[in-house]
Amino acid sequence: MCLAIPAKIVSEPNDNSMAEVDILGVKRFISLMMTPDATVGDHVLVHAGFAIEVVDEEFAQESLAMLRQMGIRTADELAAEADEEAAAGTTAS
Repeated sequence: MCLAIPAKIVSEPNDNSMAEVDILGVKRFISLMMTPDATVGDHVLVHAGFAIEVVDEEFAQESLAMLRQMGIRTADELAAEADEEAAAGTTAS
């Protein structure tokens, strides 16, 4: 079984059909070759670096909520945790 994760397209595709997407605060370039009608602002399911389906925002948000319930954290949450650990490490000396 494979997992596809919802992402929001945040840039126009380049000449190679690559576009930047936002996945829980992490930005990556993915291929839109399999979803040529996808545009900036659309939500897509991403698997192995490819957008495989355009989905509506409600579905994307529900899917992300389920991932968060499973323990997946956003980039901001991970950065805040790292900052807290770094601060704790410098004050513990």
